[in-house]
Amino acid sequence: QVQLVESGGGSVQAGGSLRLACAASVPGDYMGWFRQTPGKEREGVAAVWKEAHYYAPSIIRRFTVFRDSTKKTVYLDMDNMKPEDTGTYYCAHSHHFGRDWDDSSDRNWGQGTQVTVSS
Repeated sequence: QVQLVESGGGSVQAGGSLRLACAASVPGDYMGWFRQTPGKEREGVAAVWKEAHYYAPSIIRRFTVFRDSTKKTVYLDMDNMKPEDTGTYYCAHSHHFGRDWDDSSDRNWGQGTQVTVSS
């Protein structure tokens, strides 16, 4: 069982920045971030698959996903944040790509960390 520990959530004003981190107990070829708000499905935000990086259109040029050389820690730098970025952010980990980078099935998940952006 893969253990994932997230950190870095919090509250920020619009235009501000936060960094999320997720430490995994084992390396993963796929590591990424999803977010969820009440009443909505979990959606992909950004992910790393081997050497490729993927981003949701709504966060391109504002968020950056990267991981360390051990492939056990993934980060999400969030800049110029907007109120619509508010949600619970979940770290995702797996050894497969899935049907697409934002496919949420068959992933290991962190406990979630709350991000709140106020206007």
